[in-house]
Amino acid sequence: MKKYILNTFIVAALLSAATSCGDNFGTMNISPNSPSNPNTASILTGALRNVGAAVTGIQPGLYVQHFGDVTYIEESRYKTVNFDYNGFYAGPLMNLQFIIQQNTDAATKSNAAATGSNANQIATARILKAYFFQFLTDRWGDIAYSEALKASGDFNPKFDKQQDIYTDLFKEWKEAAAQFDGGKTVQGDILLGGNIARWKKFANSLRAIAALRLSKVDPAKGKTEFAAAVADGLLASNADNVKYGYLSEANNEHPLYNNYITTNRKDFAVASTFVDYLNKVNDPRLPAIADKNINGAYRGVPYGVFPPTWKAQDVSLAATAMRQQNSSVNVLTYSQVLFAQAEAAQLGWISGNAKTLYEAAIKASMEQWGVYTADGFDKYIAQPDVAFTSAKAIEQIATQRWIALFYQNSEAWAEWRRTGFPVLKPAEKPLNGGTEIPRRMAYPTTAPTLNKTNYDAIVTSQGADDQYTRVWWDKK
Repeated sequence: MKKYILNTFIVAALLSAATSCGDNFGTMNISPNSPSNPNTASILTGALRNVGAAVTGIQPGLYVQHFGDVTYIEESRYKTVNFDYNGFYAGPLMNLQFIIQQNTDAATKSNAAATGSNANQIATARILKAYFFQFLTDRWGDIAYSEALKASGDFNPKFDKQQDIYTDLFKEWKEAAAQFDGGKTVQGDILLGGNIARWKKFANSLRAIAALRLSKVDPAKGKTEFAAAVADGLLASNADNVKYGYLSEANNEHPLYNNYITTNRKDFAVASTFVDYLNKVNDPRLPAIADKNINGAYRGVPYGVFPPTWKAQDVSLAATAMRQQNSSVNVLTYSQVLFAQAEAAQLGWISGNAKTLYEAAIKASMEQWGVYTADGFDKYIAQPDVAFTSAKAIEQIATQRWIALFYQNSEAWAEWRRTGFPVLKPAEKPLNGGTEIPRRMAYPTTAPTLNKTNYDAIVTSQGADDQYTRVWWDKK
C-alpha cells in the first residue's frame, strides 16, 4: 500500500512539473550545444588552424626534393596518386563562408559584429577563402569553385576552369583589401593578430605571387595584376612575414616535431639533392635547415633510391631549431615577394633592377633564417653559381627561391613546376608506371562516385586524372 501511494505521488509530481513547464516544454529537442548565435571569432580561429596544414603537407616537399624518405621509400617514388581535398571544403572553406553569411545577413550581422566590424570580418574571410582556393587549384587544377560551399543547396557542384578561378581570386583579394573599414579589429585572428594593415599587405602579396603564375599562359594579364598589386603595397620587410605558429601542446604541435619526437618515426630527412647543392655553394642557411648526422656531417638522404642502405642517424634531419613543438612555419615571406619582384623586373613587368632585387631577396632569406652577416653575404653572391647574370636570371632567381622556400612545400612545388628550375631528376624507380616528377595531384577517389557527371566532364576537358596532366598555368 505504501508503495502504491509513493508511486502515485511520483507520477503526480511529474505531471505537475510537466504542466508547469508551459512553453518551455518545446525546448526538450533543442541542443544546448548548438547556440543560435555562433561565435565567429572561434570559427575564424578554427579555419586558421588549417593554414599550417596547407603549408606543411609533406608530399610537395618530396616532389621538389627538399625532403626524401628515410625508411619506407615510397612517397618519394610517387606511390600515392589520389589525394583528398574534402576536408578543406568541409572545414575551413565552409567555416569562412559561414562567417561571411553571419556578417551579411540582416538577422545575424548585429550579433556577429561583437567580434569585429562586419566589413572587417568579411574581408578577412574573403582573403583566406581565396588563399585556400588557390592552394587547392594549384594542386588539383580545375576544382569546384563557383558552385561550391552551398551545402544542401548543391551536392554536385561543377568544376571550374583554373583560368576562371584565378581571374576571380584576383578580384577577391583586391576587393577584400579595399573592404576593411575603421571598425573594431577582428577577434580570433591567430595569424596576424587582427592587424588590418598586415591583412592588406598579405592580400596584395598573394595577388603578386598569383600574378606571376601567369608568366607563361597569360603574361599580359599577369603583368597588369602584378603591377597593380605592387602599387597597393606588398610585404616590406621580414617584420611583415606571415607565419603560422604551432603550440607547446600535442593537439597543435609542429608536424616535424610530431614525426621526429612525439611518434619517433623520423620518416623524412632533408634530401641529398638539396643538401648537396647547399654544400656546393657554401650556403650559410644549411645549418639552419638541416642537422648534422651521427658522424658530424651534413648528408642528405638519397632521393628516391630503393632499397635504403641507411638509417635516420646516418642522414641529416630537418634542423632541431626549426621544428620545436611550438615552432612557426612560413606562410608568405618578404624574400618571396622580393624574388617575385626580381623576376617581374627581369620580364619587364615592373620598373626596377632585377639584380638588386635578386640580391635583396637572398639577403632577406638569410636574415629570415638567422644566418646573415655582411661578409658572408658578399662572399656568397660573388660565387659563379650565384652571381647574377642577365642571361641566366630566371634560372638563378628560381634556384634561390627554391632554397628560400624550404618547408613551404606547396609553394615550392608550384614555383618549380612553373619555372622548371632547378632542373631535378625523378626518382630512380618511380612507382605506378611513372617516369617523371608529378605535376599535379589526382582527385579524391570519392569524386567519380559522388559527383560523376561533373567529374567525367572535367576529365574530358582538363585531361587524364593522374599525376602528370599539367594544370592550366603549368606550361612547358
